[in-house]
Amino acid sequence: MTIHNLSPADQRLLALLRDDARASVSELARKLSLSRSTVQSRLKKLEESGVISGYRVELGEQFRAQQVEAHVLIKLVQKLTHSTERALQQIPNIVQLLSVSGEYDLIAMVEADSLQQLSNLLDDIGALSGVERTTSSVVLEARFRR
Repeated sequence: MTIHNLSPADQRLLALLRDDARASVSELARKLSLSRSTVQSRLKKLEESGVISGYRVELGEQFRAQQVEAHVLIKLVQKLTHSTERALQQIPNIVQLLSVSGEYDLIAMVEADSLQQLSNLLDDIGALSGVERTTSSVVLEARFRR
């Protein structure tokens, strides 16, 4: 199995795991109308092939609703790209860092406990060596997540 050639059953299995990565094999088998051993085998193949690399904690909606989330567009000084990316990786409130095309080089997905903490984080990011400028957008509402 290659990553690009997932069967429809594997795609459905991945969709179920995205909704609840803690679902039991028995529950997954029931929802997929497959035997437990078939689901276990598919999971093992997906893990061994690297399609599934781990299982993560999904934060609860009540907790997430209390968080302030922002997308920070970052323009880098090109000679300092690698060191700046390493510095950004050390900031635990940056939950995802994307390299993008266009005017900006990176988009940092940032989560904070309050607007004050977010303001401090934005100041910290902007002050990093290698950051030429930033533009931030605070997320008002997540319409859905997958």
